[in-house]
Amino acid sequence: MGPQDVVHLQSTVRVVDQDEEVQVGDTCPKCEEGWELHGGKCYYFSTRDSSWYQSRDDCRRGGGDLVKIDSREEQSFLEVRVRQKMNKDDDSFWIGLTDSKEEGKWLWVDDSPLNTRFDSDDLKCWNDVPCIISLKSICEKLVSTGRV
Repeated sequence: MGPQDVVHLQSTVRVVDQDEEVQVGDTCPKCEEGWELHGGKCYYFSTRDSSWYQSRDDCRRGGGDLVKIDSREEQSFLEVRVRQKMNKDDDSFWIGLTDSKEEGKWLWVDDSPLNTRFDSDDLKCWNDVPCIISLKSICEKLVSTGRV
């Protein structure tokens, strides 16, 4: 390996997850320790059971909020990760969807309505339970950037 090869290796980084080249000096998405990067967002899967409100407070203290599921792709990613995180068959996780303001009117934590483009297969893993029940939770926030 000659000097040109070393320079080339130092000047170009392949980001496998996004399949795009990043030049040295460009920003690189990253998440804090304990958070997982996916699709421009960082996700945190809690291991502690809490009410919906306490879970939301915990997410906010971490700089995020309970997850808002925006697409089928995000739903699929979360389903896989939740299955991997489950300790028991009946483990459940809070997401950022609630009808606490008006029964039956589902709103995300940013006050946007539930997108009805999700079909029944997408929603099969969702369940309506009282907010005081203690469950694990999924937080999300935008990625921070570091320098390559």
